[in-house]
Amino acid sequence: MTQETTTAPGLERPAAPKKKLDPRLKVALELGPLIIFFIVNSKFGIFYATGVLMVGVLVTLAVSWSVTRHLPAMPVVTALLVLVFGGLTVFLQNETFIKLKVTILYSMFGATLIGALYFGKLLLPIVFDMAIHIDDAGWRKLTWRWGFFFFFLAGLNEVVRRVVTTDEWVNFKVFGILPLTILFAISQAPLIMKHQIPEEEDTPESESHF
Repeated sequence: MTQETTTAPGLERPAAPKKKLDPRLKVALELGPLIIFFIVNSKFGIFYATGVLMVGVLVTLAVSWSVTRHLPAMPVVTALLVLVFGGLTVFLQNETFIKLKVTILYSMFGATLIGALYFGKLLLPIVFDMAIHIDDAGWRKLTWRWGFFFFFLAGLNEVVRRVVTTDEWVNFKVFGILPLTILFAISQAPLIMKHQIPEEEDTPESESHF
């Protein structure tokens, strides 16, 4: 007769910590498809660039999954929209769809973040994959700021895409939206520092009594 093994109460094995991407690899995965999109567009045009971008986002998701065994929400949503609007761009040979993707993506991010606050939910920690540690008041303030910033980017993209050529729009996407996002993120440092909380320290194992 086989003997079943049980885990004594209080001695459950702790869950393995979630693996995180190396910061350098994370930056490469985030910027790689965008840079390749820019290079291919400059040499072969927007339709080839869009096709390469679609492949690029799938590769980044595959690499992220292979390293961490989980996928952050933001890259997944971005990849889905790239595949849908990129597919329409290539199939219909109409660059308007890939330009609209930017507007719709940022509008969705802004509406989702701010809309979740109405129901008392904080989604920004999920978006940032818990890379920073601040209290709930800080997360709420940061959520409002990022939500309105995403709406700003959506509106800015709508203006730019209507008044410039496709090549100029690609330049704006790479050398306009990206620097603006980096500068905005840096500008939030004082708020983050004000509401920062220390990471939870590992508690020492309790002594065993026999």
